[in-house]
Amino acid sequence: MGAKGTETRCKLIKATRSLIESHGYFGTGLNQIVQTSGAPRGSLYFHFPGGKDELVAAALRESGTDIAAIIRTTEATDARDLARKIVTLLGDQLETSDWQVGCPVAAVALDTASTNDTVQQACSATYRLWEEALRERLTGFGHPEPERVATVALALVEGGLVLARAHRSREPLRRLTDTIDTLV
Repeated sequence: MGAKGTETRCKLIKATRSLIESHGYFGTGLNQIVQTSGAPRGSLYFHFPGGKDELVAAALRESGTDIAAIIRTTEATDARDLARKIVTLLGDQLETSDWQVGCPVAAVALDTASTNDTVQQACSATYRLWEEALRERLTGFGHPEPERVATVALALVEGGLVLARAHRSREPLRRLTDTIDTLV
């Protein structure tokens, strides 16, 4: 694939990431993706012959990799500091977007997990990647139960983002940060 083809593919993924974060799987149509990306319609099926499902899965993988990198590279003095910084970063993103951009996976997982194997598997793989990154960091901080706490922390953060978005308030995120402090 040439540079132009790579650029077009990236535009399609970027547009899909943005749209599914704000509108979920069912609220995001292929026409919206093409329009937002500025890519020619024919290129969508050239790059993603599996259509919307393949494109959404690619967008989820990319989002997952980006957030895992944030988890792995955020400077922190200990597990509590890491938790606070990540929740603050995600809260900033949510509030700055006028409560539109929360987790790139949650809306899609809720829309499709029970009905769409391709997208469900991408959601599952993304969540596993984040748990792995959290486990690695907790292990590095010497936490005695990194696997258990990584799962619980991820569930708290995901739930906190959903509540913050629903309430259009950071208060749920403040409360979950205090709760994470007691776990780590």
